[in-house]
Amino acid sequence: MSVPGVIRLAAITALALSPALQAQQAAPTPFQQRVQAAMQGSIRTPEERARDVNRLPVEILSFFRMREDMRVIEVLPAGGWFTKILAPVLSEKGKLYVTHPPGFYADAFQRVKVLPGLEKVEEVGWGATGGGSGGPFGPSGKWAVAPVDLVVTFRNYHNFSPADRATVNKSTFDALKSGGYYGIVDHTRRHNEPGTRENGRRVDPVLVIKEVQDAGFVLVDFSNLYYRPNDALALEVGNPAVNDRTDRVALLFRKP
Repeated sequence: MSVPGVIRLAAITALALSPALQAQQAAPTPFQQRVQAAMQGSIRTPEERARDVNRLPVEILSFFRMREDMRVIEVLPAGGWFTKILAPVLSEKGKLYVTHPPGFYADAFQRVKVLPGLEKVEEVGWGATGGGSGGPFGPSGKWAVAPVDLVVTFRNYHNFSPADRATVNKSTFDALKSGGYYGIVDHTRRHNEPGTRENGRRVDPVLVIKEVQDAGFVLVDFSNLYYRPNDALALEVGNPAVNDRTDRVALLFRKP
């Protein structure tokens, strides 16, 4: 077989073995069925449902090793796009907490907290430290919560300064039980690319890994669920040409 033929065969084999493709081909697990049911919930708007095809809630929550009996913290839920899925999934056997600083994120969440199924979502305190806006929301923080199984944040890591990222990562580490998971999704920036107006809401995956590992975490896995070859990583993420279709990094870490 020619070298190009070998390369094509290897690529096809890798694709066939990819977890994302296997998840799509296999029958949904009971957990995935719960996610699918939550996606059909009446509290979700048509606009939110339209984004399912790009945000892939079943696949990303499976990648994050989430189960319906977990205690989960969502960092910066804002308008609650994922909250409206997480809360119903965890309503019977698990528990959902949210955490956010005062202001935009807290105000946005208060507008959706009144919806059926979200009234039991508990808010965990967000106390500023060192002049920053990050955490702590772990056992030593205000409105402390007992150790949880999973902390997730979706397209939010870019919102923090370097100091606040360190605080949020440390707070997440403290909030998790040993063996607990930390899942991050955010828009992708080129490695070592200087900050500009266009890439300000994108993150360097290598930097994210380094910062989270510096907080004591172990990198477990990464996913290509959000690989978008049509995104050249050059446009602001709200630009209509890439809005909600950006290339995104999806990383999973574990507390030893």
